[in-house]
Amino acid sequence: MVRIAIFTSPKPFVDPHITTIQRNAIQSWKALGDSVEVWLIGEETGLKETAIELGVNYILEVERNAYGTPRIDSIFNVVRSKSSAEYCCYVNSDILLFPDLLKTVDLVREKLERFLLVGQRWDLNVKEGLNIHENWSFSFLKRTYSEGKLHAPAGSDYFIFPRNCFQEIPPFSVGRAGWDNWMIFYARQAGIPCINATGAITAVHQNHDFSHLPQGRIHRKQPESLENMQLAGGRSHMFTLAEVSHVIVNSQIVRPAISRERLMREISIFPLLHIRPAWLAQTLYSILSPRRAAMDRKKDQKMKDEITKTTGESL
Repeated sequence: MVRIAIFTSPKPFVDPHITTIQRNAIQSWKALGDSVEVWLIGEETGLKETAIELGVNYILEVERNAYGTPRIDSIFNVVRSKSSAEYCCYVNSDILLFPDLLKTVDLVREKLERFLLVGQRWDLNVKEGLNIHENWSFSFLKRTYSEGKLHAPAGSDYFIFPRNCFQEIPPFSVGRAGWDNWMIFYARQAGIPCINATGAITAVHQNHDFSHLPQGRIHRKQPESLENMQLAGGRSHMFTLAEVSHVIVNSQIVRPAISRERLMREISIFPLLHIRPAWLAQTLYSILSPRRAAMDRKKDQKMKDEITKTTGESL
């Protein structure tokens, strides 16, 4: 039986709503059965107590950045050091998962030795603690599809891959923008099939505010998000589901449909994926996509301006 380590670095279990939705998420992972190990990473308030109560694994020691935020590279490494599971699944701590995740991993691992599974999430308002039992997903998914909204294909909330992939990761800050986009970029650059599993894996995001962040401002307006982007190699490396190499359609792993937009995008990112050194790749990218490169610069400046409002420090 395939073994998957599902792991996360939760927010503190202090705010009542955050506590509720994180407990919901953890219990949904545990409900996937004996083939799944659940790991909570960090020393955040209430983490150890929650892990013990819910009967899941926890690791207190994790490296942090100068702001005290856990680092993605350390999170991945400590789980690999403690778990012997064949596959890793990092997931954000507010995401509900369902049995279709296991079926999809079984499908993909029969075809590929290396892969990265990513996908869109559903956004849903959940205020209450959920009654998660063996067949809970049937009624809950009806609610999701009637009340929820499929999120835009810009960010990713889960990453599934064989344990020997992504051994070297920059010291990204968890819970901030940029590192999820880099995962897709790196997979493409390394020749790892990057698969959009939106049609195969259901992931439900339980909506929340950003009161846990400085001034309650969204993650992309935090200085650590700018640092993440710089560690990733710049905005040109901020790949989304539009840049995946494969997609799951009707239980088949296929190439995305060819369109003029996709063809032009593949041409523009070719230097980023195949040309060295990095400065030459970036130069060629700017030549092939002058409008996108100009837009990237505008977005960078806007991000810096928003962070200045958050921190009061000029960048």
